[in-house]
Amino acid sequence: MKTLKLSLHQSLALVAGLLGIFAIVAGNPYKGNTATMNVKELCLLVERETDHISVDELADWIIKGKADFRLIDVRSEKEFAEYHIPTAENIPVGSLFDAELMRNEKLLLYSEGGIHAAQAWFILKAQQYKNVFILRDGLAEWKDRILFPSISDSATAEVKQAFEKRKVVSKYFGGTPITGASEVSQTKQLAIPKIQMPSGSPAPTGTTKKKKKEGC
Repeated sequence: MKTLKLSLHQSLALVAGLLGIFAIVAGNPYKGNTATMNVKELCLLVERETDHISVDELADWIIKGKADFRLIDVRSEKEFAEYHIPTAENIPVGSLFDAELMRNEKLLLYSEGGIHAAQAWFILKAQQYKNVFILRDGLAEWKDRILFPSISDSATAEVKQAFEKRKVVSKYFGGTPITGASEVSQTKQLAIPKIQMPSGSPAPTGTTKKKKKEGC
């Protein structure tokens, strides 16, 4: 059976429609929590993609020790234990209202491909959390671009130069850069690195690693 793969933009649009219908049919499902949803405003945010962060941006934030955001993995505890992006904390979608989330915090959500993060994004937006972001294409994109970046033998000099920088980032996070067509086909067989970042890992050239503040 063929799996339907939706882009983050399509996922958000789908979730928006489903939540809108659910709100009309079921009313407020959150036992005492009042949710206000401005559908037009949310649709505009979906269209403009202003609340999306790329995996490259996130990798740079982590390497530089940026501490003004909380990275939240909304997958299950089991999935989180198997692998998660360094510095992330696990708050499954169903546990959002039990979590100690501050409304003035910058929250970056991710799931495997994006749809569960999109659900969490809409729920928090409906609860008037203003500073909520989604990792574009989720953990799947993190694996493809950060852990296992690939390049073909026929790549241009410009692409190869950019790939050299990507290799440094990949190795920083314990990943395995893939070079050549034969190796690209083996990407799915590569081992996921340890969750912890290597102790004392040097920051890629041109970046400065700062000590991460506690509580973020």
